[in-house]
Amino acid sequence: MKKIYLDNQSNTILDDHIFEKMLPYFKENYGNPQSIYSLGQISKDAVEQARNSVAKLINAKNNEIIFTSCGSEANNLAIKGFAFAHSKINKHIIVSAIEHFSILNAVNSLKQHGFEITTVPVDKQGFVKIEALKQAMKDETILVSIQHANPEIGVIQNLSEIAKIVKNKNVALHVDAVASAGMIPIDVEALNIDMLTLSSSVMYGPKGAAAIYIRKGTPVKTQIDGGVQEFSKRAGTENVPAIAGFGAACDLAAAEMRQNAAKMQILRDKLINGLKEKIKFIYLNGPVENRLPNNVNFSIEFVEGEALFLLLDAKGIMAASGSSCASKSLKMSHVLTALEVDTAVGQGSIVFTLSKYNTVEEIDYVINEFPAIVERLRQMSPLYDHFMKTGERMKAGPGTDYGHEHEHCEN
Repeated sequence: MKKIYLDNQSNTILDDHIFEKMLPYFKENYGNPQSIYSLGQISKDAVEQARNSVAKLINAKNNEIIFTSCGSEANNLAIKGFAFAHSKINKHIIVSAIEHFSILNAVNSLKQHGFEITTVPVDKQGFVKIEALKQAMKDETILVSIQHANPEIGVIQNLSEIAKIVKNKNVALHVDAVASAGMIPIDVEALNIDMLTLSSSVMYGPKGAAAIYIRKGTPVKTQIDGGVQEFSKRAGTENVPAIAGFGAACDLAAAEMRQNAAKMQILRDKLINGLKEKIKFIYLNGPVENRLPNNVNFSIEFVEGEALFLLLDAKGIMAASGSSCASKSLKMSHVLTALEVDTAVGQGSIVFTLSKYNTVEEIDYVINEFPAIVERLRQMSPLYDHFMKTGERMKAGPGTDYGHEHEHCEN
């Protein structure tokens, strides 16, 4: 049976070149980077070389890169670390409605410490509402956290405009770039970003390595106490093989970014157009333009989500239902809720995220197999049966126009 992996925003396969770069640090060069003898210094050099590679990818300085275990840890260090470093001054933080749960849950936890959180809405394509952001800014605001790109619907925010609004108020800006770093260019200096999160495991590197960029002079309180690792910002013995792999992933991403993006965008558009042609009542979530080159997100009416994924898996097609941190809940994601997608439609949503390894043949296979799966499920749906007999939908929730007006809906 074919195995077609289209859940690359959850995790990418480890590139062979990157794996080779990691191998010496598992057994041969196993020293602790904090040790002063030669074996430790070899590991230390590997960490610092990786730090340089991460910094170059986003145009930062080496001493502004702090390694963490994952993007969620980096986001928590950014949000909580900055908040607690400023808790005696002001306590207002702004986030968007479609941030990753490591941001949303982090700011929610800060409410217990007296922080005020404002969630800025997005439009029906997922773009942050600029006027709402302007109105949310006030004298007590200390931090704004906005994703560069959303991993579920692929929308790429206008960070240049957002940064101008934030910096005009002398407020710090954090950007979650886990979905975009290594996929599309991002420059922390040009955008005047104060903190930025990126991760290895979605750029063909290993799990267990991520980083946060913290602009020099930006106060952040340590969240893991212990030793002096990572400029005393994040204690704990460094995961040298993973960090070395992360550095190699950044080098490879910088070299391949343009060609990979071009290839994936062609496959993305082929998949979008192919499924729209073959399936009725299918709605594209997120924008057509300003979208990650590897992202496809559809809501499919009259289809139950869990059964959809089981039948796809039986055909060897692996995809996702939304955020990898929420996909087991089998509920409509908070991202689609923010876009005002109807609940009955949104529960039949699917996210395909491509990699540089996917092929035209694989996309053709999905386009050929997927419509039959949808039709099979619809034949078992009483909602679909009622609609086919009467032309009426049995239930419609907030935000539903079923393709008549919404820009994110097709057919």
